[in-house]
Amino acid sequence: MPTRRFFVRNSALAMVGAGAAPLWLERALGAADAPAGRKKILVAIFQRGAADGLNVVVPHGEKAYYDLRPTIAIPRPTRDPGKKDDAALDLDGFFGLHPSLGPLKPLFDQGHLAIVDAVGSPDPTRSHFDAQDYMESGTPGRKATQDGWMNRALPKAAGKVSPVRAVSLGPVLPRCMRGGMPAVAMQTIEGFQVRNAEAARQFEQMYTAANDPLMQAAGRETFEAVAMLQAIQRQQYTPAAGADYPRGRFGQSLQQVAQLIKGDVGVEMAFADIGGWDHHVNELGARPSEGALPNLLREYGEALSAFWKDMGDRMNDVVVVTMSEFGRTAKENGNRGTDHGHANSMFVMGGGVKGGKVYGKWPGLEKEQLHEGRDLALTTDFRDVLGELVLRHLGNPSLAPVFPGYAPKMLGLV
Repeated sequence: MPTRRFFVRNSALAMVGAGAAPLWLERALGAADAPAGRKKILVAIFQRGAADGLNVVVPHGEKAYYDLRPTIAIPRPTRDPGKKDDAALDLDGFFGLHPSLGPLKPLFDQGHLAIVDAVGSPDPTRSHFDAQDYMESGTPGRKATQDGWMNRALPKAAGKVSPVRAVSLGPVLPRCMRGGMPAVAMQTIEGFQVRNAEAARQFEQMYTAANDPLMQAAGRETFEAVAMLQAIQRQQYTPAAGADYPRGRFGQSLQQVAQLIKGDVGVEMAFADIGGWDHHVNELGARPSEGALPNLLREYGEALSAFWKDMGDRMNDVVVVTMSEFGRTAKENGNRGTDHGHANSMFVMGGGVKGGKVYGKWPGLEKEQLHEGRDLALTTDFRDVLGELVLRHLGNPSLAPVFPGYAPKMLGLV
């Protein structure tokens, strides 16, 4: 009964708050040891709000791009030192990165970062809520799906698994991680604690004495997760290789994902999100490198770059994939912004990634090439990207349950 199990487990997790961990939790450490050996890890990042993919991965070789965006297009790459900070960073002669994504350019050049363009959900909705739900459930157009693609993608394991096998950095468990497999959500590692010793004792007694096996299991999973995370939290963490995470929730989330992975506690999947991408008004400032979108991209790029540096050779076992619910209109609106669109771009970063390339078929931006006459058309289903990572990176060959009713096509990303 996955739905009931999810409810019971999360009721137990809801009892975890800020405070000091009681001594009895130390007893769980022996039972909560991480499985031996390195595992392949998938980190998913959601850009909530519908990022403007055309100003993130700039089609500077497309004339129509500049016709459609007379005031917010990112200028073509240049060697002029006085204009370089505001121009696209060339990738392959046709595409370029927004200048605020400078920290990611070396990773692309070194073959560690791949980009998939004209990608997204085939469902035509322009509702943020529905589009995010479809992408996180992995079933576009189907609202009845109860669990998420990440939960279904966890490979079946024999014997005991880590209580933090799947972890999300945030106040609630995201849609993509909900389901029958254990997963936990936390805002911070240090905040995932039982408030005081007396409360801990009462919770332990309540769950241990329960007649319901699901309730006993939920309590055990929760207490083991708390104990394991407290063991990590007691060791002060310093990012490696001079990695400097940007201030703010997203940078903090990626730093803690790195801490969990390097703590060898058995993480196989991690999730973080970054909001603020719904730029209907004043997407850019007076210069292409200033304003709402550039500032957000700077935080995003610096955080991903810091994560790469911090992880070092551990990135050989890690792949990071980014996504957003849909893109923006090809034509700018009357407020120097963009409205809800269709296809977008996805980034895939990792040691095993065949990077240095923009994947996907470019559909063009001429009027007759646009989706519904207004948006970048979709040529790659987002499930093709995720499906390849589940199969070839995580090593889970059972894609049919992960993406029911759809057979992902391999792009050759990993």
